[in-house]
Amino acid sequence: MSRADAAAAGEWAGFLRQWGTVAGDDQGRALAEMVVAEPDRHDWRLVDAALHRLVCPDCGDRLTRGPAGCPACDRAHGYRYAATETDRPGVPPGNEHAIRVNVSVVRRPQVTSESEVLVRRLLLPLLPAGFLPTTEEAQRVSALVKKSPPERRAHLVERAVEALAEDFSRTRRAGPAAGSSPTSPGTPAATRRRSGRGRSR
Repeated sequence: MSRADAAAAGEWAGFLRQWGTVAGDDQGRALAEMVVAEPDRHDWRLVDAALHRLVCPDCGDRLTRGPAGCPACDRAHGYRYAATETDRPGVPPGNEHAIRVNVSVVRRPQVTSESEVLVRRLLLPLLPAGFLPTTEEAQRVSALVKKSPPERRAHLVERAVEALAEDFSRTRRAGPAAGSSPTSPGTPAATRRRSGRGRSR
C-alpha cells in the first residue's frame, strides 16, 4: 500500500463500518459516489479514499488520476479541497494540511512539475509522524532543486530529505526531556477547518 493510500485507508474502513457495509460491494461504491458529490461534508482523507475507489466517466482511469485536461478528473481534483481538514492533536498546526497537499500531488503528478512531485513524494513519509518543514528548510530544499543538474537532482534531494529526517528524529528524542517537543501532549487539541478551493498549497 502506498503512503497516499495509507493516509486514507483507516478513515474509509471506519466509514464503511458506520454504514454496515464492506469494501468492494455495490453499496461501497454508492457511498463513495455520495462522498465525492458532497466533499464539504467530509474529512479530506475520506474524500481522497472515495475518489480512489471510483472510475472516471470520461477517461476510464481512477477518478482524478486521468491525463491533464480530462474534464471529470480536473473537476474532481479541484473539488477535493472543499473537504474539511482536522488538525490532529500532538502535531504542529499545518501538519495535516501538508499531508493533504502532498497526497494530492502524489495522486495526480501529471499536473505538477517533476521536481515538486519528487520533493513531496520524499517528504510524505515524514509528515504522519508530525514533521513540518520550516520556511528555511523548505527554501533550502527548493534552492537545491533549482541548482541541481537534472541527472543528479533526485539523489541530492533524497540526501537533503534524509538529513531533515535525521534532524527531526533527534529533535523528537530530545524534546520530551527538555519539555519542548513540538509533538508533546501539551500541543493544542485538534481543530477542524475547510480548506477551500484557494487553499490548495
